[in-house]
Amino acid sequence: SDPAIERASSALALAKDKPDDSEAEALRAAVAANPKDHQARFDLASAMIASGDHDGAAEHLLSIIEADKEWNDGAARAKLLSLFEVVGLEDEWVSATRRKLSAILFG
Repeated sequence: SDPAIERASSALALAKDKPDDSEAEALRAAVAANPKDHQARFDLASAMIASGDHDGAAEHLLSIIEADKEWNDGAARAKLLSLFEVVGLEDEWVSATRRKLSAILFG
């Protein structure tokens, strides 16, 4: 129940989604071609998390949540919450991103 161990475990779980460069580019192209393709956007966000691009990943996940809060049983929100755990709930980036999430969910 150590928070550092839980963060490390979450980080390892998210890092397993790292694609190779060509796959990441294909996902970017798919999202650019069809911004409403939530699965491609979700997969791209997962790849960005695995690559350490938390800002980019959060923007894609928030975009999915804004378009369809319940898409894929709330997968985008669950992935974003996992990212929060990895970064650390006390982090300022998490606080700012949570405010964006709250604005989408309750605004």
